[in-house]
Amino acid sequence: MVKNPLGEEKVLNLLVKFSVPAIVGMTVNALYNIVDRIFIGNSSELGSNGIAGITVAFPLMNILMAIAILFGVGGATLFSLRLGQRRPEEAEEAMGNAFVLLVGVGILFMIVGQIYLEQLLILFGASETILPYSMEYMRIIFCGAVFQIVSMGMNHFIRADGSPKIAMLTMFLGAGTNIVLDPIFIYGFRMGMAGAALATILAQLLSAIWVVFYFLGKNSKNKLRFKHLKLKFKVARTIATLGIPGFLLQLANSLLNITLNKNLFLYGGDIAVSAMGVIYSIQTIFFMPVIGIRQGVQPIISFNFGAEKYERVKEATKLATIGATGFVTLGFIFTHLFPEFLIGLFNREPELLRVGSAGLKAWFLCMPLVGFQIVGSTLFQAIGKAGIATFLTLSRQMIILLPAIIFFPRLWGVVGIYYAAPFSDFLSALLTWIFYSYCLKNLTQEPSRPATKDILTETE
Repeated sequence: MVKNPLGEEKVLNLLVKFSVPAIVGMTVNALYNIVDRIFIGNSSELGSNGIAGITVAFPLMNILMAIAILFGVGGATLFSLRLGQRRPEEAEEAMGNAFVLLVGVGILFMIVGQIYLEQLLILFGASETILPYSMEYMRIIFCGAVFQIVSMGMNHFIRADGSPKIAMLTMFLGAGTNIVLDPIFIYGFRMGMAGAALATILAQLLSAIWVVFYFLGKNSKNKLRFKHLKLKFKVARTIATLGIPGFLLQLANSLLNITLNKNLFLYGGDIAVSAMGVIYSIQTIFFMPVIGIRQGVQPIISFNFGAEKYERVKEATKLATIGATGFVTLGFIFTHLFPEFLIGLFNREPELLRVGSAGLKAWFLCMPLVGFQIVGSTLFQAIGKAGIATFLTLSRQMIILLPAIIFFPRLWGVVGIYYAAPFSDFLSALLTWIFYSYCLKNLTQEPSRPATKDILTETE
C-alpha cells in the first residue's frame, strides 16, 4: 500500500504545502464581501448607507457560512480520520453524506430566507434608512444560497483529498469572477446593491460547479459516488458532531453581529454601523491567513492522530501556532500605523474616517493573541474532542465578547463597544492556553483515546 504523505512527509513542509494555498485562497475568498463593500462604498449613489446595508445583512451571510462549516469541516474531519485509519470506503461515504446535507440544507435555507427576509433584517438591526439597501442585496443572495454552501463546504474535502492547490483555485475562481463582475453590474449597468449581489451568486455558482466536477473527474483520489448519496443517520450525526465547533462559532458571529449592530446604532447611529462594517472587512483581511493555517493544519493533525503519530500532531500544532501568531502581529502593526488609509479604501467621508480609525485601533488592541486562540481551539476539533473545541471556539465570540458588547457601552458609550474586543481576546487566549498546554503534555503513544472513540465509533 502506498504511504500517505500526511503521515510521512516533514511536518513543516506539509504545513507550508497545505496552508499557503489555503491562506491565499481564503484571502482571495474573503474578497467576496470586501470587494462588494469597496465598490458600494465608493459609489456616489450608495456610499456609507450601502456599506451599512451589507453590514446589517452580514449575520445572514454568517449563517450560510455556518451551514457550510457544519457539514463541510465536519465531513472533511471524518473523511481525514477515516483515511488515516486506512478505511477509504468509509471516507467516501462521509463525503457523499456531507454533500447531500449541504445541498438539502442550502435549498431549505434559500426558501425560508426568501419568505422571512424583511422580518429577519429588521430583527438584525436594519433602520428605516438602511432596510431597502439590505433587502435589495439579500433577496438575490438568497437565490444563490445553495451555491455558496456547496462550494464552501465541498472545498474542505478537496484540501483533505490532498489537493490544496485545487482548493485554492476554487477560491480564485469565485473571487476573481466576483471582482470582474462587480464594477460591471454596479457601475456599468447601474444595478446598485442588486448588481453586487448578482455578481456574488454568479461567482459562487461557478465555484460550486468546479468542486463537484473535481470529485467526479480523474484528478481526485477519492470520488463522489452515487451509492454514498444515501444518508445514513449515524454518519450524518458524526459529521454534524465534528462540525459543531466551527458551526457554533459562525452562529455566535451572527448573534454577535446582531447585538453589535443594534448597540452601535443605539449609541452611535448609522455611521457607527457603517464604520464597523469597514472594520470587519479589514479584520477579515488580516484574519484570513490564520484561518488558512487552521484549514491547512487540520487534515495533518487529524490524519496523524488517527494513525497514532502523536509527536507529529504536537509538531504540527506548535508550528501552526507560531505561524498564526506571526501573521496577526503583522496585522496589528499595520492597523495601528495606517488606520485612516485602511478606512479610506472603502469610503472617505470625514465622519466615517474619524469614527472608523478610532474604532479600528481599539478593536485590534490585543490582535496578536488571536492567532494562538484560533489554532489552539482547532487542535481539539481535529482530534475529535468536539466538546472542548466547541467551548473554546465560543469563549472568544460568545461567552466573553457578547456580554462585553452589551455592558461596556452602558459605562463608556460607543467607545466601550470597541474596547470589548481586546478584553475578549485576552481572556479567551488565556483560557485556551490552559486546555492547550494540558492536551499537548498528555498526548502519548497510548492507543486508548476514549474521548475520540465516543464520537467515531458511532459510525462503525
